[in-house]
Amino acid sequence: MARAKSTRRTDLLEAAQRAMAEHGAGVRLNQVAEEAGLTSGAILYHYPDLQDLLVDANRAGMERFHDARLKALEGITDPAQRLVVTITSGLPIDEDDEEVRLLCALGGEAARNTVYAVLLTSLYDRQVAMYQAILESGAAQGEFVLSGDALTISRNLVALEDAYGYRIMAGHPTLDHDACAELILNYARLSTNHPLPTEL
Repeated sequence: MARAKSTRRTDLLEAAQRAMAEHGAGVRLNQVAEEAGLTSGAILYHYPDLQDLLVDANRAGMERFHDARLKALEGITDPAQRLVVTITSGLPIDEDDEEVRLLCALGGEAARNTVYAVLLTSLYDRQVAMYQAILESGAAQGEFVLSGDALTISRNLVALEDAYGYRIMAGHPTLDHDACAELILNYARLSTNHPLPTEL
């Protein structure tokens, strides 16, 4: 029974994510219900407040850009490899990447919605901390010679992810995932004085 509830919750979160990616952060209950293949009443049975569902859906969508990336680093000890994996996994796959479209919608709504603003700020801070830990570890091991303080470099790396991510989502003809990853890696090479590999 618990597993069925968990599956149902996951289905609802994914439906809410799709609806927000399609209709923006101001998505309506009936639009979420349509994506879920349920009635509005069925949605409200599980989430009496639509806003709670949208917040949970956004939080779940953000896991890919922090929790999933940390998981991908498990078992990798080389700082250079850790940095490359983190950079390449922080960009949209392509312009149809629904989770990134969701984050874009969330960003547009953040100025009017304190909860969304807090979620995005938290994600940004966690991503910066993730990069900072990799850079400081690499410097401590003598693998990296940082061009500046680790916090500043980390903030710039996350900012580059965001900027190039938008270009990918906008369908820029010469800036796909691999091209953008290489551009960010170029900055990381300058910042770490390390010839980071393009592929692992």
